[in-house]
Parts: sequence; structure tokens; C-alpha cells
Amino acid sequence: MNEGSPLDERLPYQTRPMYFPNGASVEEFIIPDEDRELVLEQIYPFSPIPKLTDVMYDIHADKTFIVKDFRVTWEHGMNYLVSPYYPESGGTVIDWWDENWNDGETSDEELEDDLGDDFTTTDDDLPF
Repeated sequence: MNEGSPLDERLPYQTRPMYFPNGASVEEFIIPDEDRELVLEQIYPFSPIPKLTDVMYDIHADKTFIVKDFRVTWEHGMNYLVSPYYPESGGTVIDWWDENWNDGETSDEELEDDLGDDFTTTDDDLPF
């Protein structure tokens, strides 16, 4: 019986460097198209698991993408499921939202007004 989670078991694929604008790099797995659904099922941390044909919204990149275009990196001893825009925006799976999450009902300004000062963070609030 395997005691590790799918997140900390290195995927069995070759890697290539993924470069960031600052020159840093991480290992990106080269996942064959025929394995992408299985990999998504193994490491997607939420339910329900999206279909490869679903469209998601990367809140950091402010762009949509087709789920099949996800990328997986190996960083800090674990697999990171990331958006295709990860090198530019840093969007990981936690930053993927359904493409219709807002349906144009609420603008960013309205969201900020609704939140008010309750979610303002100061250096005193930080845990480190």
C-alpha cells in the first residue's frame, strides 16, 4: 500500500525547464495527451474534477483556458497543477474558477465595495 499522496509522488514523465520572467526555472512534466485525463484525476484537489474540454478562468492571469492545456511542475518536492499562464501570472489550481463564475453580474469595483475594509491586510496581520 502506498502511503504518499499523488501530490508528493513525482510523476513518471520526462521534464523540461519552465522559465519565469525573472530567469528562475522549475521542472515541467511533459505529459502525453493520452495521459492528461488520468493525471488530472490523480492530482486535481477539488470535486468535481473538470473535463479536459472545460473552460476555466485563471484569476491571476485574468484569462480563460481549456483544462487540457494545464501544466504540471515539480517544485518543493511535490507536483503543482498550474494554469498555462503560470510562468507569467503564478496561477495554480487554486486560482482556477469556472469561466462563468461571475456571469458579468458583479464588477471588481462592486466586489471591493462589498468587502469594504474587512479584508484589508496590514503587516501586523501577517503570520510571519
